[in-house]
Amino acid sequence: MHKIDPDECQFCGACVSACPNDAIIHPEGTAYYQITDDCIDCGSCEPECGFNAISSDSE
Repeated sequence: MHKIDPDECQFCGACVSACPNDAIIHPEGTAYYQITDDCIDCGSCEPECGFNAISSDSE
């Protein structure tokens, strides 16, 4: 499954728009996004992140 590094996330929202399964959320009170268990591991979000904040567990 993919994950977002909260230290690298710049809260731009590009990953949210790219996710076909609505699996990226904004945890209340934070300035970053998080990938939920609804992630189908398609990888659509990773190339959209201009800050390299998204990676796969398999990397």
